[in-house]
Amino acid sequence: MNNRLQQFLAAENISQSVFADTIGVARASVSHILAGRNKPGFDFIESMSKHYPRINLEWLITGKGKMYKGEISDNVTVTAPVTPVEIVKNDAATMPEPQPEPEKIVANIKSNTSTKTIQTTKSQRNISKIIVLYDDGSYQELK
Repeated sequence: MNNRLQQFLAAENISQSVFADTIGVARASVSHILAGRNKPGFDFIESMSKHYPRINLEWLITGKGKMYKGEISDNVTVTAPVTPVEIVKNDAATMPEPQPEPEKIVANIKSNTSTKTIQTTKSQRNISKIIVLYDDGSYQELK
């Protein structure tokens, strides 16, 4: 179970200390569980379920099923509208092409005494990390 908890922390992109503070347990408890020294108790799992309702407890406890409730095939979870990208199965070497620089808009504004140039940039979101989850419980981080 400690490996699955480590996978969950990586998928959520949170540290052990942030996780411990979020679910209200001692940081040492999380450290001991991840090291395999202790096993989580009912209170730990219950608090984790309350604070992270999307996690599949069957996966966490037994390793069966998907990490998150409601996951669709190929371990892709759709939680919000996203810009379409090409998904390639089991090929970590294939990455989407880098996005070009945002288009700059230059406007000349004439006032009574001088001409001013204002430069603005269109706002654009870029993908910073992709986490690929495999059905054998392993994962790969693509940056």
